[in-house]
Amino acid sequence: MLNEIEEAGSDKRTFFELLGGAESGTQNIRLLVETFYDIMDSDPKAKPLRDMHQPDLTSAREKLFMFLTGWTGGPQLYIERYGHPMLRKRHMPFEIGESARDQWMYCMIKAMHQLAYDDDLMKKLANQLYGVADFMRNKQGH
Repeated sequence: MLNEIEEAGSDKRTFFELLGGAESGTQNIRLLVETFYDIMDSDPKAKPLRDMHQPDLTSAREKLFMFLTGWTGGPQLYIERYGHPMLRKRHMPFEIGESARDQWMYCMIKAMHQLAYDDDLMKKLANQLYGVADFMRNKQGH
């Protein structure tokens, strides 16, 4: 998993540790996911992305929380419950192009801003998440 900050002079702490580690990392990831989905559910800029999801976001919220907890370097909650994430395979039924990727990133970055993440952490986390979001694309163009 891409869970370490890779740059010269980095202390190599995982994102989970930077988000609070054992003490508060899980709660902070839960808050990020809840804020992300609240934005996706209400922001007109994310309506096409929202329309790709089930009317009830409960399952999506829980799965993203579990995935991000492990992806950031915390407990492997998703793998323990569902096995390997197989992200591309699980997202294949949905047409995901640049527009969906960008809407997803918009919601995630807006959530980080809303939660007042440190700029440096936000940039590094957004950069790594962009790689994951871009990997989900299965449709050329928008």
